[in-house]
Amino acid sequence: MTDITAEAQFDNFFALFEQPAQFEIDQVRLDQQLRLLQKRYHPDNLMVDSTKDVTSVTEAKQQSEQASALINQAYQTLKAPDSRAGYLLEMANQAHNLEHSIADLDFLEDAMQMRIDLDEAIEDKDRTTLAQLQPQITTRLSKQSERFSSAYQKQDWQTAIDATQKLKFLVKLNADVTTGLDEVASTEHSDDDDLYV
Repeated sequence: MTDITAEAQFDNFFALFEQPAQFEIDQVRLDQQLRLLQKRYHPDNLMVDSTKDVTSVTEAKQQSEQASALINQAYQTLKAPDSRAGYLLEMANQAHNLEHSIADLDFLEDAMQMRIDLDEAIEDKDRTTLAQLQPQITTRLSKQSERFSSAYQKQDWQTAIDATQKLKFLVKLNADVTTGLDEVASTEHSDDDDLYV
């Protein structure tokens, strides 16, 4: 294995995954690069020189574990649109207002209604409503992704920040819908199992 400290300066997640520093990402390439990096830096794949002392081997193993953790962090950051957008803003030194509240009242009203519908559907185990919510959220995610990408390219930082804030909310909502669908499916599956007992 190559020396981690010499080869891997993990200060740019896009470079680490051989992706251009832009919002649009090649997900297939990202996944392939993840597997390659995990294999290369996994602690179990260390080539241990038997002539080295125990301290050197331990340090190499720790570096490998740190590299593996950072690779996973980089992958998770680039994989999701909200964290990828936030990371691009950080790289441009424009992430300072990301934690502010969303000021768009129309967006908030729409998002809150979807949240209420989601919570009720999960409580009622209403698969139909959950399945209807998912494409609505996906459409809104696509719209905000396009807004971010365009604003980022134009260096319209305020719009890029606004789009990123909305992406964060929508990504969380989408994850909750997916979890809700899984829970309903699990409940239905266990109910089916009870029929055969």
